[in-house]
Amino acid sequence: MKTKKIIVLLICVIFMTTGCGNKTYLKEDKTIVTYDKTGQSLQNNILCKPEEKGIYELYEKYNDQLKTNLNDLPTCKDFKPSDIKYQSLWESIFVKPLAWLILKLGILINNFGLSVMLIGLGIRLILLPFSKKTMDQSENMKKLQPEIKKIEKKYANRTDSESMMMKSQETMMLYKKYKINPISGCLIAFIQLPLFFAFLQAINRVPAIFEDELFGMNLGMTPWVGISQGKYIYIILIILIIFSTYYSFKNAMQNQQANSEMERQLQLSLKFMIIIISIASFSLPTAIALYWVVTNGFVVIQNIIFKKLREDKPKEKRK
Repeated sequence: MKTKKIIVLLICVIFMTTGCGNKTYLKEDKTIVTYDKTGQSLQNNILCKPEEKGIYELYEKYNDQLKTNLNDLPTCKDFKPSDIKYQSLWESIFVKPLAWLILKLGILINNFGLSVMLIGLGIRLILLPFSKKTMDQSENMKKLQPEIKKIEKKYANRTDSESMMMKSQETMMLYKKYKINPISGCLIAFIQLPLFFAFLQAINRVPAIFEDELFGMNLGMTPWVGISQGKYIYIILIILIIFSTYYSFKNAMQNQQANSEMERQLQLSLKFMIIIISIASFSLPTAIALYWVVTNGFVVIQNIIFKKLREDKPKEKRK
């Protein structure tokens, strides 16, 4: 069941990043409008006015589909979170402040690609204490398993309500002994997912980001279009997406206590994720791809450091 939830969640993420099934894009005859030069899909709820002539003309052509008239939009450098009165609390709390932050930092350091990467890393740093707590709980769950199995064996053939109550109490006592809070283990997901989706929306809805370049790559260009134009640096980008995703998910799965059947399912889901992300990576705008690579890379390094610190603790105690 847990594996199925992971797969469903991943598919939702892919749909949101590529625009599949999304009603927030410009359309012509039910087909999402893309900018031929970069391959990027154009959203109908942008937060500021595009400056590049080709993109501007496309938005001008489909002005009747925009949530806010093109002429009423502020320039990206003048955008403020209080601009654009969309009817959404989600936008006011998450999307617009993040978009403003990306723009302001991008203007300050003179590159929106670096801004996206730095703010992505900043979010991961903010979530670091929650990530550590989640990993600590996973480690404690591994230590707990032998005693859980003893309880399961003890009450294996007892189904009366009194036995079930005693089993539950003994289990909760074990959780208390090992300082495990089942609810807090999900805390990182509840915090991280809204920020992740808000970040993607903030990137997608700011044309200035897609008009910039980093490492010779246009931030709005998809790897598929870049490679078709002979820009083979995009192959490196795809490889980075796949490898950073693989090691990030692999580390996360290693933190799970699993029996042989669950281990098999986890390995199967990992392979499925890599295949899906490998396909999706060709259609991700470079700005989102860079955010994905940097944040996944941070998670891999973070997990290595946490693991090293855990291994060093017993050595310190022996001294």
